Amino acid sequence: MSTFASNAPVRAMLVLGTRPEAIKLAPLARALESDPQFEPVVVTTGQHREMLHQMLDLLRVEVGFTLDVMRNRQQLSDLTARLVKGLGTLLRAQRPDVVIVQGDTTTALTGALCAFYERIPVAHVEAGLRTGVPDNPFPEELNRCLIGRMARWHFAPTERAARHLAAEGIAAEQILTTGNTVVDNLQWVLAEGLGSCAFHTTRRRVLVTLHRRENQGERMRGMGRALCRLAERGDVEIVLPLHKSPAVRDALLPLARQEGIHLVEPLDYPDFTATLAGCDLVLTDSGGIQEEAPSLGKPALVLRTTTERPEAVEAGAARLVGTDPDAIVAATAALLDDPAAYARMAGAGNPFGDGRATERILTQLSEDFAADVPAVSTEPGPYSTA
Repeated sequence: MSTFASNAPVRAMLVLGTRPEAIKLAPLARALESDPQFEPVVVTTGQHREMLHQMLDLLRVEVGFTLDVMRNRQQLSDLTARLVKGLGTLLRAQRPDVVIVQGDTTTALTGALCAFYERIPVAHVEAGLRTGVPDNPFPEELNRCLIGRMARWHFAPTERAARHLAAEGIAAEQILTTGNTVVDNLQWVLAEGLGSCAFHTTRRRVLVTLHRRENQGERMRGMGRALCRLAERGDVEIVLPLHKSPAVRDALLPLARQEGIHLVEPLDYPDFTATLAGCDLVLTDSGGIQEEAPSLGKPALVLRTTTERPEAVEAGAARLVGTDPDAIVAATAALLDDPAAYARMAGAGNPFGDGRATERILTQLSEDFAADVPAVSTEPGPYSTA
């Protein structure tokens, strides 16, 4: 039988390390905190430490434990090793009933792996995203595929993501299509009236975010040149929150000399949300912003060669532009200069949920733990109740 004690609160450990993970797990952390059936424990690994804790305070999430794993310009293998050691030690000491990870970061991968080693069931929020290219995005595509082999609960944001999981052999009873928790948090922040917009002119407002590893170096410098060409139009204001990565800063800091481009330090989440709400369109290589922008009716040009969120492209709310500077300038100019094309994208709608993803996740976990955590395999294994 399972060792879960049904008369005690379920100890749910949420493991997060980056800003996107915090944004997408914050609604679940708040919901768990208000539910007497659960005892949430939030662990931050520090992948984005400088920008993380202040944001969690703003999102009303209390951190229980913080690891110190980041080193300047460290290799992925070194980061992974430190995370496995730190999380493994913490899990053995805390013995949660479930470990919850989100998305596809190195924190999510190692959180799931250490929980698997300790025979603690894993809940994967935002499960099932796939590009089909193992190293694009890198290392996220492989990370999320590996988490999919270890998780007990697969909370898919869309039906497409759920189909990916089913095609990989995940049992139907382990998959729940929930919508994306980023929509829940976006609605919460706007309802709370938090944040200030970073735009300051009446020009066409273009919000840009760039950070992905596969775009760094000469490719990102080329994107920077494209932004300068757009700024030279004279009718746009470009706001670019500058990621803390030294490689990103090396490539993009020269843009500070270009009139019409405002490089700003990373915005806290409420300010970023207000800035997103105040923009006209978005240029991004981020994953999460492809979900947030359609929620607010903001056309999104995706500066990548692949996307694990094709729903936005298919709905017409986003366009996969690639990384060629000429293509970026042409796609942006088309939206700025063609009101009909802009209106089609802005009105395409949001394929990523209705703001009730957290409610669906919490209901599923509540029901399963009330039933003493059902087995996920007919063979004895780490999650078997046999």
